[in-house]
Amino acid sequence: MKTFQVRTRSRAELVDVTGEVARIIAESGILEGLATVYVPHTTAGVTINENADPDVKRDIIAFMDRLIPRDWGFRHIEGNSDAHIKASMMGFSAQIPVTGGRPALGTWQGIYFAEFDGPRSRKCHVTVTPSR
Repeated sequence: MKTFQVRTRSRAELVDVTGEVARIIAESGILEGLATVYVPHTTAGVTINENADPDVKRDIIAFMDRLIPRDWGFRHIEGNSDAHIKASMMGFSAQIPVTGGRPALGTWQGIYFAEFDGPRSRKCHVTVTPSR
């Protein structure tokens, strides 16, 4: 397992981590297998989505904010229940096939660290497992 840091600049944002994940996969020396990207936080997650148009990232964040407003009246004393719910909906891990020593993503796909309670310094774990 390799870990890298993600610094977020906003309360909610999607940070493209595709390059860092691809670097870890390449350094593993594994040509065929599976990469697991895991976020060890309760108010951040990971997702795979389009990486060509930045409006997609903005639309996802805007929709999540509208669907789960911060001021809904949650009881959690820290005031970040919306972030916990958004992260749970997004998910805390993603699995990506590895082929030819690279992530087997679609043409328009990227891997995103999903921040919902920033700005913060976060961790992201990547484990690359070979095929048998």
